[in-house]
Amino acid sequence: MLIYGALLSPFVRKVCIVGAEKGIAWELKPTSPGGTDPDFIAASPFRKIPAMRDGDFTLADSSAICVYLDAKYPAPALLAADPQARGKAVWFDEFTDTILAASGLKVLFNRLVGPKILKVGGDEAVAAQGEAELPRLYGYLEGVSPANGWLAGAAFGLADIAVASMLRTMVYVDLFPPPERYPAITAWYARVCERPAWQQVAAQEDAARPH
Repeated sequence: MLIYGALLSPFVRKVCIVGAEKGIAWELKPTSPGGTDPDFIAASPFRKIPAMRDGDFTLADSSAICVYLDAKYPAPALLAADPQARGKAVWFDEFTDTILAASGLKVLFNRLVGPKILKVGGDEAVAAQGEAELPRLYGYLEGVSPANGWLAGAAFGLADIAVASMLRTMVYVDLFPPPERYPAITAWYARVCERPAWQQVAAQEDAARPH
């Protein structure tokens, strides 16, 4: 399976971790949003990352890809069969993609990606706005992070992968939730980081980071 994107993206990382959890052989093809590779465009018509090619099947959007992988490779299940647990998993995935990421990526793009990677500059006012929005969102996560187990129930799954992936991206701009203020998030995130699949993807990401 070929994945187009970069592990700095929480959405690309989410897909790669799902693949690793399921033991799928995947290859990451470094691709930026708006890339011009025809194969990438065929998989992602709006040129967003991630996109995927699995044999002759292509698909874009991290959530769509994760649902596809969970259906094709059902063990271990990352979306529970129980209606309430599945609903909560979808909620946390959506919360991450449309609320938490909306704030966090304002900071990431305007303080790191734009000025330091793409060399197109950044808007510090927008970054500051995103940073100011994070405490409310972290406060919500602090209240729902379980002392034991996982965000959507007893089983580890997509909810945990999605949220933890976004939080790892915030490390790049020094805005991971401070442990002294958010101990429940910190303890839950530490459990995520102990998983072999997480460690596999994190090692690949760390190896690719400039030093």
